[in-house]
Amino acid sequence: MRCRPGRAGGARDRRVHDAGALTLGYVIIVPVFLVSVMATAQASLWFLARQAALAAARQGAGVARVPGGTAQAGVRAAVAFARTTAGLYLESPEASAAGSDGQTVQITVRGRVPSLVPGVPIEVSQVARAPVERFTTP
Repeated sequence: MRCRPGRAGGARDRRVHDAGALTLGYVIIVPVFLVSVMATAQASLWFLARQAALAAARQGAGVARVPGGTAQAGVRAAVAFARTTAGLYLESPEASAAGSDGQTVQITVRGRVPSLVPGVPIEVSQVARAPVERFTTP
């Protein structure tokens, strides 16, 4: 194979054909990276909101199950706990005692997760069940 006169080799030609390849790579990679970072952050917020809702439901069930406690007291305690401890990750917390009976208390806490994507509502719901405490004789 002979080298053509006047040409220093193929390195210069390759640089001309590769012009803009780095920019094109960034145009493709940077948005994918940013979307993956946002997805990770959104998943983290969802996880924190779920854990906060579960902690609030457990708090409400703990208040409602003791002697002298009522299901409505448990609901109020669950909402108060969610508002004071999880205000950043659990928006508009609501609680209900639906499913409770004389022997078991069930507190359900619902709320919204702050969304990083506008217009995409994400909701969480957690349930805590516990037996009602009663004193009995041996």
